[in-house]
Amino acid sequence: MTHHRIGIDLGGSKIEIAVLAPDGGEAWRQRAATPSGYQDTVATIAELVRGCESRLGTSGSVGIGIPGVISPATGLVKNANSIALNGHRFDHDVSQALGREVRVENDANCFALSEAADGAGAGFGVVFGVILGTGCGGGIVVDGRLQPGPHRVAGEWGHTPLPWPRGPEVPGNLCWCGKYGCLETYVAGPALARDCDGPGAHDASPLPDRAAAGEPQATAAIARHADRLARGLAVVINLLDPDVIVLGGGLSNMDHLYAELPRLIPGHAFSDVIATPILRNRHGDSSGVRGAARLWPVA
Repeated sequence: MTHHRIGIDLGGSKIEIAVLAPDGGEAWRQRAATPSGYQDTVATIAELVRGCESRLGTSGSVGIGIPGVISPATGLVKNANSIALNGHRFDHDVSQALGREVRVENDANCFALSEAADGAGAGFGVVFGVILGTGCGGGIVVDGRLQPGPHRVAGEWGHTPLPWPRGPEVPGNLCWCGKYGCLETYVAGPALARDCDGPGAHDASPLPDRAAAGEPQATAAIARHADRLARGLAVVINLLDPDVIVLGGGLSNMDHLYAELPRLIPGHAFSDVIATPILRNRHGDSSGVRGAARLWPVA
């Protein structure tokens, strides 16, 4: 075994693999489409690992980020929005396919670990990493160590209720998890798109430009979104009081959030002064795969 660390980010549409060299630099990167079936997904991951090791002439540790977690009670994947993974011994099956131990962690946790190590959260003691994309997730890193919690749900703020709901926010939207009023149903990308353009909308990326062009509907929607996001992050600050909050996922590219959130959060957080930095991620959509590789220390 060498000091190379292989990271894999397993998403609903793509699988990304990257290899970190001993100095932390990237020695390899590749993407492939995610198969629809579970067994094909495991086989594709094994093929990608063997392929990169063959090209680099070295082997390495393997860490994988998934949109769910391995249940400590059953050893099976739970809470994955890529539903083909749920109910399977994913870490065991990939380990069997590769003939070595692998480490599997939630993708938001991998994002937080990456940004805390050498991203926007580097140098901070307590880092809360936020994913704002198709869903809404989070991860906690303290002094460089990931804190997944005994039930593997630490940081899952997307499945807490929208704080201080008012008007049409009551009783709340139905979430895929089966509960009403989850933050994810208000602050994730598809939720923002639906709030602006109705039930059939799912892409929020054009909304900032539409708002900048003076469209009242888009302007109102992104203002409601920033307010709801600020309320959600105020509760995170009340509970965790992190040294920094790092935003990731597609919505982290919305520039107005970095001005609006510091302005709005203090009105909800339980302190006379709130100076928590709200930062854009440094590694973009590559942060998850880099964090997956970092599930293993440098040997």
